[in-house]
Amino acid sequence: MRINSPLMIRQRGKEYKLTEEGKLLRCNGNEQYEKENIHYVDRCELMETMEYIAGYSLYAYEDELRQGFLTIQGGHRVGVAGKILMEEGKVRSIRYISFLNIRLAHQVEGCADKVMPFIVENGEVCHTLIISPPCCGKTTLLRDVIRQISNGNAWCEGKNVGVVDERSEIGGAYQGVPQNDLGIRTDLLDCCPKAEGMMMLIRSMSPEVVAVDEIGDYGDIKAIESVLNCGCRLIATVHGSSVEDIEKKPLLQKMVKEHVFDRYIILNGKKKIGSVWGIFDGRGTRLYGEEGVVC
Repeated sequence: MRINSPLMIRQRGKEYKLTEEGKLLRCNGNEQYEKENIHYVDRCELMETMEYIAGYSLYAYEDELRQGFLTIQGGHRVGVAGKILMEEGKVRSIRYISFLNIRLAHQVEGCADKVMPFIVENGEVCHTLIISPPCCGKTTLLRDVIRQISNGNAWCEGKNVGVVDERSEIGGAYQGVPQNDLGIRTDLLDCCPKAEGMMMLIRSMSPEVVAVDEIGDYGDIKAIESVLNCGCRLIATVHGSSVEDIEKKPLLQKMVKEHVFDRYIILNGKKKIGSVWGIFDGRGTRLYGEEGVVC
């Protein structure tokens, strides 16, 4: 939803506009519709939508809104944008919210079935890094890997998994309770910075496996070193297109060269979101063919 723009709906890579009669018109990216035929969003409608989504208690979501989103019951996420108010170099709040991105949560149970035999070796979880461009299914895959490790499957017994969910994307937690199934032995820290969260889990929850999404800054790397030194196994994701690509990132370069990760899973969305282009061991040897699997 964008003020003074058509209400747009996107599903499975296709885009639609809503007419005033409530019908959906398929978009091809360059067509023009007469304004009177298409429903345009005004400020009143957008703000009423925001108030309804927040249960008419927007103040309760103040901390989340500072990060540009809020998560509602069911694990659904609403991204927001508008005028940013800064204070001492940090985002204090968002005023004049003018743009909403309502993302309906969905879980794909079983999407990790074909990669689990590579993640587990002799009953033990391998340190694994999932590498993927944006919007190619890395969080969906990570979520199912967590669920299967936590519950146990044909390749390993169930293990205690600690998850740091900085942006509520893995568990989709509402009031601290995951709305997605992360398994029966999983503990989750919601809306917690990854670096601090990893250390909190190690100190208090005795995880055997720690899982985080989108690592990248210095604090993350230092916390990962502590996780490894404590004997925990690590499952993480990062934005990228290949092992060579992430090796170019200064903070990750050392981890690649020292073979910190036992497995690299490379996703791309060329054939379908969630396509696995390749699985490699810590030294770069391909374990799974170029065609990959679709999760």
